[in-house]
Amino acid sequence: MKWTDSLDIAIELCDLYPDTDPKTVRFTDLHKWITELEEFDDDPQRSNEKILEAIILCWMDEMD
Repeated sequence: MKWTDSLDIAIELCDLYPDTDPKTVRFTDLHKWITELEEFDDDPQRSNEKILEAIILCWMDEMD
């Protein structure tokens, strides 16, 4: 998975953290959780606020 795979990342996070409200997750925690995903294979430094926001939005959609 790469940073651009927002939906795939969101699905993984939804599975790993089913009781977590994505709106309450700090970007620093989100970044850490993503880079620790088994399937994640991208440069941790390539993320930015826009990418993390996109992942949060996908995660919120998956929770619905």
